[in-house]
Amino acid sequence: MALHPEWLVPQWPAPPHIKSVCTTRAGGVSKPPFDSLNLGRPSNDDPVAVDTNHARLQAALGVVPVFLSQVHGVETVQLTAPPGEARTMVADACVSATPGVVCAVRMADCLPVLLTDVNGTVVAAAHAGWRGLANGVLERNFRCFEALVQGQPGAVVSDPVSSRTLAWLGPCIGPQAFEVGSEVREVFLQQDAEAHQCFTAKSGGKWLADLAALARLRLRILGLSRIYGNDGSLTWCTVGNPSLFFSHRRDSLALGGNGRMAACIWITN
Repeated sequence: MALHPEWLVPQWPAPPHIKSVCTTRAGGVSKPPFDSLNLGRPSNDDPVAVDTNHARLQAALGVVPVFLSQVHGVETVQLTAPPGEARTMVADACVSATPGVVCAVRMADCLPVLLTDVNGTVVAAAHAGWRGLANGVLERNFRCFEALVQGQPGAVVSDPVSSRTLAWLGPCIGPQAFEVGSEVREVFLQQDAEAHQCFTAKSGGKWLADLAALARLRLRILGLSRIYGNDGSLTWCTVGNPSLFFSHRRDSLALGGNGRMAACIWITN
């Protein structure tokens, strides 16, 4: 089964044996407001439909994605075998150096971040909302990724892993739609004064936050310069593209629920 033509395939210079994809809402069987490829568990969607959607994703990938129990935290787990649905593993990021093991994160408005190195020895995936970003989910994920890269046979230890790391940012709530209070802005400014460039003032003490820009800033501080994907433009905004993306903020109250997409990355055998 081929990937659905409306799913996003990262455009980045990853080695050929590294595969990655980000699903959209297309290609499933769920009915509104979860139409159609809702991968969210738990949700108010029909469990049979969600199971069918997962089976379709697995068939398209040819391997079983490993999903975590995400809690908007910072924990990273290393995956060494394909255990299927790892819903008992509470974490918001994962890494793997094992071929055939698919690192995956679910999202609606939060930002998915995928990593690999230029030699394709390790892959990683992180689920980054503003809380996760502020608390260090990308930093934690990269440190685990870095250690795993350094531990591979024949690893080059003289060059920083960050200089050999590729990052891809997927769709998320965009800076045109992500309204936050001043307290959220202050959290980021207290950690890095440069974060001011990622916020635009609105009336009533509110701000528009650029989640992808905040992630890029964090990754650059870690030493990463090869960053691809979401540039904050409208085409990447989950809220602004209702026919393509699920959005918690847009749909949960207005429609009574919303689905989840998935970003996946793995090393082929």
